[in-house]
Amino acid sequence: MATNSVFVLDTTKKPLTPCSPARARALLQDGKAAVWRTVPFTIILKVAMPDAVVKPITIKIDPGSQTTGIALVDSDNRVVFAAELTHRGKTIKSALDSRRALRRSRRGRKTRYRAARFNNRVRAENWLPPSLQHRVDTTVTWVNRFRRWAGITEIAVERVKFDMQQMNNPDIAGAEYQQGTLAGYSVREYLLEKWHRKCAYCGVEHVPLQIEHIKPRAKGGTNNISNLTLACEPCNTRKGTKDITVFLKNKPDVLKRILAQVKRPLTDAAAVNATRNKLFVSLLETGLPVETGTGAQTKFNRARLDYPKAHWIDAACVGDSGETVTLNPDHKPLLIKAMGQGNRQTVRTDKYGFPCAKAKSTKTVLGFKTGDLISLIQPKGKYAGTYKGRITAIKTASNFLSLTVNKKQTWFSAKLATLIQPSDGYCYG
Repeated sequence: MATNSVFVLDTTKKPLTPCSPARARALLQDGKAAVWRTVPFTIILKVAMPDAVVKPITIKIDPGSQTTGIALVDSDNRVVFAAELTHRGKTIKSALDSRRALRRSRRGRKTRYRAARFNNRVRAENWLPPSLQHRVDTTVTWVNRFRRWAGITEIAVERVKFDMQQMNNPDIAGAEYQQGTLAGYSVREYLLEKWHRKCAYCGVEHVPLQIEHIKPRAKGGTNNISNLTLACEPCNTRKGTKDITVFLKNKPDVLKRILAQVKRPLTDAAAVNATRNKLFVSLLETGLPVETGTGAQTKFNRARLDYPKAHWIDAACVGDSGETVTLNPDHKPLLIKAMGQGNRQTVRTDKYGFPCAKAKSTKTVLGFKTGDLISLIQPKGKYAGTYKGRITAIKTASNFLSLTVNKKQTWFSAKLATLIQPSDGYCYG
């Protein structure tokens, strides 16, 4: 099973070419290097190597509404590091919705009045809602982090490109221009995302799916995207040219779900579309050259190379350089999940919006805080053993902290813990 390479820093903290885990272990055992960071694993050399060759690395990004794929590709077009960054945009939106509901209810009852403030603020140019701005900020944050640990010289990101088809062939026209060299890939990818990669009629997964007309073309149906869905071959054959109301007359719940899903917009695609230009501009501000590619081109490269579907694999296949990228499908990417840096709410409220508790006066226990990565040795008792994980909560009164053991929150004394890596707002897996 392939694993990520280890980042290497020289004695002046400048990035060198990432090495294999075996090479990193040898350097650590010989005393030539020390651990600089645990996740992602990074070592720093104790002995200067002036003749070290630093290979240029391209960081490739496949932006997503919930998860963004990241791949580091060396000069040989080989993936040396992969990661999947999970955003917390839905959590942010939920918190803002809750705050707005509480303030609205407070204005409507005979309690402390809080005037509405939606007309006295000016939004900055190119403003994005916090849930969307978060996706841009976290992605750029990790680009800058990887620049500190690896010799990144270029960025490649999935984004709508210029009309290269017209530029390469000015005489192209008609259906040939409309379909293009990647005909079918954009529509199919859209339908796969909208229908969650399942058959719309029976819900089966992990089978070849066919594009199906909800209203058959034989009865006046069009190729409009609102008339298309996905179906497995048996369902598509059984439906034939039947009207969907006839085909699903014994399944009213399925019929109602499909008709509702047809009208529902693809929210994830809308989120990505709203942030793609802002992300592109933010990446340009890093000063590195930025290569762009379309989603259809990414899928075309992945399908032609016969790689499975994964966020980090899509990232590796972004752009023209994705046509010949080399990777191991069994490669285990680093899973990064944005957790935030704590809550700044000064007063806790109940479900009706009334104050019920004050915020904690301190967020640390014996120097530990929520989100820190620790190792812990419990000498005796029911949970005797050695544990390693992320602190999920603390109790300041009793100097206790909690870890997740067997999917259950378990409390331990903070005196037994040893800090591995301070909290940085992210959880790793």
